Amino acid sequence: MPILHLILLAIIQGVTEFLPISSSAHLILFPSLTGANDQGPLIDVSVHLGTLIAVMIYFREDTRRIYKGAFGVVRGKIKTSDDFLALCLLIATVPAILFGITLKTLGVDLLLRESVGLIGMTMFGFGIVLWWADRKGPVHREMQSWTMKEAVILGLWQALALIPGTSRSGITITGARLLGYGRSEAARISMLMSIPVILAASTLGMFDALRIANFAGLRDGSIAALFAAISAYIALSIMMHFVKSVNFTPYVIYRVLFGALLIWLAYA
Repeated sequence: MPILHLILLAIIQGVTEFLPISSSAHLILFPSLTGANDQGPLIDVSVHLGTLIAVMIYFREDTRRIYKGAFGVVRGKIKTSDDFLALCLLIATVPAILFGITLKTLGVDLLLRESVGLIGMTMFGFGIVLWWADRKGPVHREMQSWTMKEAVILGLWQALALIPGTSRSGITITGARLLGYGRSEAARISMLMSIPVILAASTLGMFDALRIANFAGLRDGSIAALFAAISAYIALSIMMHFVKSVNFTPYVIYRVLFGALLIWLAYA
């Protein structure tokens, strides 16, 4: 892949991964809009690892808590708030893993990725749902009140993100707002939920990626990961600052316009 396309792809992934506008929709459409070849599994894994690094650095204190709590989960002893946080994140990850395995077993995962019309409808439809949840949801709850039941609920919302165009961050923020969390807290929960999901998906994808990797591929993957990490950190910083004083309406407007364009392109 030409270096310019590689960098552009990494930036797109970095910017859109944590904004509620669907990174998968942009990545799926990238080859058709630029004429570039499909980036392949190694680059996909690399850019996701880059975004994982970004979110772990930005939420480094929470990441430290999750790391400490993971040992409590492994031991089966949930004694501290760190243990409970790690347990809730694990619970919230299970539905996405099960749904992903189901889609792959049925062989419909690739079909979903190829449907521009479906991507447009999910961009448009779930954008409206985000707008409704953001206006309806109260703002009095903080992350400390997160429960295991709510982890299951948000995990089910997150599983919907396997449908291209839904947006993992967008749908989990939607679910958190409907549960009563403020905008900043909803975004924070969504970002922390991304850590185990991206880690699990990257680990699974890495086996296929490394099997066909060569020196040039590893070099391109390193470049992609670097630019994805930088752009993701910047985008995440802007969004977390933005939601403290402004609602999610600008993202909704973008989703609706982009979704309407995709629907028109697919069916006109």
